[in-house]
Amino acid sequence: MDPIFIAPAAAPSVTKEAQRGQRLLYLMGASGSGKDTLLRHLRTTLQPDEPVLVAHRYITRPSSADESSVALSNAEFQRRIDLGCFALHWHSHGLHYGIGIEIDTWLAGNAVVIINGSRAHLALAHARYPHLTAIEVTTHPDVLAARLRQRGRETLAQIQARLEKAVQPYPIPATCSVSSLPNNTAPEDAARQLLKIARSLLPA
Repeated sequence: MDPIFIAPAAAPSVTKEAQRGQRLLYLMGASGSGKDTLLRHLRTTLQPDEPVLVAHRYITRPSSADESSVALSNAEFQRRIDLGCFALHWHSHGLHYGIGIEIDTWLAGNAVVIINGSRAHLALAHARYPHLTAIEVTTHPDVLAARLRQRGRETLAQIQARLEKAVQPYPIPATCSVSSLPNNTAPEDAARQLLKIARSLLPA
């Protein structure tokens, strides 16, 4: 008997609504503010049938257990830029970060997509997705310093540079509204609030 061929499901076309980012949640905050921890808690509390997806990031450094990322070399990162593989990409602290173009397909499929983004590049994201929801995770400076030391990823000089950057203003487009999400206590509290915001973006 000849094998039965089942054609793969066609990817949904990218609608104008998806292109504008009406279900895109752009999460940002200073390094050490706890974004990865919040996203990890959020994943564990999602219901199986909830169409909420967290986009992994492509980064030019080794991945760790604390974040959802794919490690790329500088050469491979540039190759993917040239091939148009990124919906967004930026450079910060000597590293390249990217968000894959696959998020447009997810948005077109009526999913809410959460991006672990950058405050300094909010304007870039807003230019591509003008209807995105921007959330800034805020943390008390003492808490931020303790978290940076605890993760052991940077030198003392690098930690000081990140603390100084944390209090610097960043460009916010005139038509973009940014909401604050405090994360100074148990991360489960902020994660629950983040999930509530994500659920509010789901189609009725």
